Amino acid sequence: MISSVHWRPASLALLIMVAACSHGSGAEGGGQGGGGGKSGRGQNQGPPEVGFVVVQPTSAPQEAELSGRTAAYESSDVRPQVGGVIQRRLFKEGTLVRQGQPLYQIDSSLYRAATNQAAANLQAAQANAEATRIQAERYAPLEKIQAVSKQEYTNAVAAARQGGAQVAQNRAALQTARINLKFTTVPAPITGRIGRSLFTVGALVSPSQTDPLAQIQRLDPIYVDIQQSAADLLTLRRELSQGGVTAASAAVRLVLEDGSDYPATGTVEFAEALVDTSTGTVTLRARFPNGQGVLLPGMFVRAKFTQAINQNAFLVPQQAISRDPKGGATLFLIGPEGNKAVQRTVKADRTQGKYWVVTQGLKAGDKVVTQGLAQLKPNQQVKAVPANTPERLQPPQQGKGKGQGGGGQGGGGQGGGRG
Repeated sequence: MISSVHWRPASLALLIMVAACSHGSGAEGGGQGGGGGKSGRGQNQGPPEVGFVVVQPTSAPQEAELSGRTAAYESSDVRPQVGGVIQRRLFKEGTLVRQGQPLYQIDSSLYRAATNQAAANLQAAQANAEATRIQAERYAPLEKIQAVSKQEYTNAVAAARQGGAQVAQNRAALQTARINLKFTTVPAPITGRIGRSLFTVGALVSPSQTDPLAQIQRLDPIYVDIQQSAADLLTLRRELSQGGVTAASAAVRLVLEDGSDYPATGTVEFAEALVDTSTGTVTLRARFPNGQGVLLPGMFVRAKFTQAINQNAFLVPQQAISRDPKGGATLFLIGPEGNKAVQRTVKADRTQGKYWVVTQGLKAGDKVVTQGLAQLKPNQQVKAVPANTPERLQPPQQGKGKGQGGGGQGGGGQGGGRG
């Protein structure tokens, strides 16, 4: 125990000296070997590899998604043409009614009496006209032999003509009475779905009243009124007039309020020739089939349709285009020499699927960089390969690390070669 205590300090000092020598030699060898490894990386580093696609002009539709509101194809108020008390309601609320179908029955007793009176007046006028006509015919030969004076004959002829006029007047009065009698039965003016009745049996109605008896709406087909800004419409018309852009078919698709797609497509009927002063929009009207009654008047929808087709557009993958602080679109192209990335400003205002639609700034055959954009700078030397080219991995060359590591054959030199 005592001898080991006296020996341990000397052994500890010897071990510290050996360790110091070993660290110094290792550090020196490691530094040389590390230098050799760094030199090897510097020789392997070259221009960054980027992937590109070759773009060609194609046809790109200019789609618009605008807000709209449904409106009935036909709408009509059921109003009384004569006054009176409603005796019966002849329809069920909310059902489909046909044009001319009786809806209300108004008390017709007064109008039937008026019709009978008009018929009697007509008969009296016809009898008087017949008597005056016969008298005028009898005076005709007597006037020739001067048996009656010319004045008497003239008065007879005038009375006969007046009798004929009275017949015509009373015939018109009878026709009016019959029409009023017919109007006591209120018919459906159009075919469609009728709403609730605003007047009940026993209510007094008149032609001058403000509220209708009921309302009928034709819902198949149905209209959708679409609002488009006047500025967008002017831009579209300018593009159509300049060429390269052609008008598209007027097919319209709908997205309902719950986010679902309406199964049928519609067609644009017309665009109004005036701008709403309060909203600055123009109304486009589209017509849709509605056999199932899914669309109801007043619903808000989103309308998607293609207004035009650009014949000279380029479809560029979205990852290839970036935006500057002002919102301008830029991308990188492979320059004419083939080893330099050139930045270019383009016009890309809309997307189509996973592509940006570029309408200005590109030409056929341009090579657009789509991969390796993270650290790419303008006019940087690059190695351009087609996009999605598999990367080729080469195994490291043996012995090259040891030669670059210098004279470090020991553990330090080998460690530098692996680094």
